[in-house]
Amino acid sequence: MRAGGPLRSASSTTIPLFADALSRLMDSAGLAAESCLRGRIPRLSISSRTTCLILDVRMPGMDGLELQRHLVASGWKVPIIFISAHADDGVRSRALQAGAFQFFDKPFRSPELLEAIEAARAACTPGPADK
Repeated sequence: MRAGGPLRSASSTTIPLFADALSRLMDSAGLAAESCLRGRIPRLSISSRTTCLILDVRMPGMDGLELQRHLVASGWKVPIIFISAHADDGVRSRALQAGAFQFFDKPFRSPELLEAIEAARAACTPGPADK
């Protein structure tokens, strides 16, 4: 897996083990990662160097779908991969129709997630959309 700009991940979990495991997975693949626990989205620095976001659907405060809508409305072009243990077909469909690159149910297979991240990074140019 090629190294590139930082991979920023936002995860909402009452147990930080998931975010830690996700960060370790990114490190093992040579990807820089930043985690944001329990929906503290303002602390997640999304910049033109952000090459992919990994979001949970359920996050306190601003949920993953709401953050996705906010980013799209703000003109940001950053690939979003959702991972959730609480999604139904309607939620999955809304996320994908709004432009999510991929949607995984928990539990997921690490190699499939890494492949999706690499495909998202290769297919998209992150940052603010040209206006």
